Amino acid sequence: MDNAVKNAPDGAEHPMSFFLNDDYFPELPQSGEIREGQVVAHRSFEVLIDIGAKSEGIIPGEELESLDSDTRELLTVGNSIPVYIVNPEDQNGNIILSYSKAVEEEDWLKAQELLDSQEVYKGNIIGYNRGGVLMMFGQVRGFIPASQLSNHRRTKEKSGDERLQELVGQTVTVKVIEVDRSRNRLILSEKAAMKEIKAAQRQELLGDLEEGEIRDGRIVNLADFGAFVDIGGIEGLVHLSELSWKRVNHPADLVEVGDEVQVFILSVDEERGRVALSLKRLEPDPWTKVDELYKEGELVEVTITKLTKYGAFARLDDDYSLEGLIHISELSNDHVDLPQEIIETGQVVSARIIRVDSDRRQLGLSLKQVASADYLENDLAIASDVESDN
Repeated sequence: MDNAVKNAPDGAEHPMSFFLNDDYFPELPQSGEIREGQVVAHRSFEVLIDIGAKSEGIIPGEELESLDSDTRELLTVGNSIPVYIVNPEDQNGNIILSYSKAVEEEDWLKAQELLDSQEVYKGNIIGYNRGGVLMMFGQVRGFIPASQLSNHRRTKEKSGDERLQELVGQTVTVKVIEVDRSRNRLILSEKAAMKEIKAAQRQELLGDLEEGEIRDGRIVNLADFGAFVDIGGIEGLVHLSELSWKRVNHPADLVEVGDEVQVFILSVDEERGRVALSLKRLEPDPWTKVDELYKEGELVEVTITKLTKYGAFARLDDDYSLEGLIHISELSNDHVDLPQEIIETGQVVSARIIRVDSDRRQLGLSLKQVASADYLENDLAIASDVESDN
């Protein structure tokens, strides 16, 4: 320690002791460092910035000439701005600063943060080339490859260059998918952002849907087990059994892709992201008036639709295509081991209705009782009514 300070009287502070205070020796700026500074003055072709060093730093005139009017407005005296240390001491002893580089470096940091967090970002398209479009990310120029543009921007009517040119000036939402500061490479993706946006929209739509609602939709895909319907940004499934009250073997028998339809919302599973829909619930339920349509003992014409080990299913020739079951014991007066011994799929036969159960939605049919004497009186009465009507 200096003898002058060391020999100061006890309890007294030596006049030169403030030199020992760390605050008196501010930390020297380092090249590449970003500091917060305050604009203190404008001089010819330069701006003085206080960055807490031994002297003010300088933003030289060459940079000022490249700044737009809005950016220059930020350099008003008294404003705090970030600055990049270009040179901590040039040949004239000046600290050379750059506002543009500071903002650019902060943008690279922000790009890295967005890459890590996978949050979306909105920006404007400023140009294009054969491979994609250019987008400003703050002061950094990012690139969106054509393969990373959303699918809806691709049309067969226009060439690639025409489609890309039309994007110039448009605002797009993107995700950062690559950051390489050393190669000045920032790659963005609209496709990845759209996927997340659609997922968020889907979740929001799921929350808005209510069971029992009726929504407009469009058939977008068919599968063996049903039809997928877009109901405004979210797809729901109309299961094969919910397409119609009639038996449907395949959705293509009833609807096709592109059809505009109304659907009834059966259920919404927000956790699994699934929506169950129905077309038939918007049609009259024939089982609510089956007692009016058919009576026990009535003779009907039916088409055999399916054979099972316990009997055969048959479709009635009516507006609703209701199906009934012919139990194996009702196929013949003789013993039957298998239904195909008596009938085959597609065969049209006369059958007698022997049971109507609207609550259980079942019709019992019989072949062996078609000529049964038990129904002779009923058959004669019906025949008489038919003749009188004619």
